[in-house]
Parts: sequence; C-alpha cells; structure tokens
Amino acid sequence: MNRSLVRSGIAVLALALVSLAGSALYAQEDAAGLFKSKCAACHGADGSGNTAAGKTMKIRDFHSADVQKQTDAQLTDIIATGKSPMPGYKGKVTDDQIKQLVGYIRDLGKK
Repeated sequence: MNRSLVRSGIAVLALALVSLAGSALYAQEDAAGLFKSKCAACHGADGSGNTAAGKTMKIRDFHSADVQKQTDAQLTDIIATGKSPMPGYKGKVTDDQIKQLVGYIRDLGKK
C-alpha cells in the first residue's frame, strides 16, 4: 500500500478524533452556559437551589437522591414542559440542548 495514502488516512483519523473531542467539550461548555443563562437564577450555579428564588419556591437540590433517581426521560419532560412554578422550555431551546441540560444536571449531582 502506498505510504502517503496510509499517512493521509492516519491524518484524517486523527483530525476526526480531535473534532469529536472538541465537539464533546463544546457541548459541555454549551450546557454550562445554557444552565447559567436559563436555570442558575433559581437553581443556583451549583444546582443546590440555594438562591432567594430557590428558597421561596422550595426548589429541590439537584444533588438529592429524589432528583438523581429520576430517569433521563423524566428530567427531559420536566425541562420541556415545566413543573410549577418552573416554565417549560420546549420551543425555547432545542431538544439537543434539553438533553445537554439533563447531562449537566447529572454532572452537578455527582459533585
């Protein structure tokens, strides 16, 4: 096999891996920014609900077993349709962004 063809294939593979890693990192940063802009005012930057609004509305801590035992589908539904007094975000953010927020909530629960 031609060495330049092999080198080209390796270069393409390396570029694809770097691109995938960058996409995953961007998604994580994007979820953090989205959480900060849409959720943190009530839920707190750390997801504890320890904000003036969070205390008033008795928001559950994302670290709690009650929140973490919910399925991804349940969390997705809550974000999409809302749960009084939280508004739903369907149509305001994309389905992919909602999925990213669920992942971010999971990550917050581990901290």
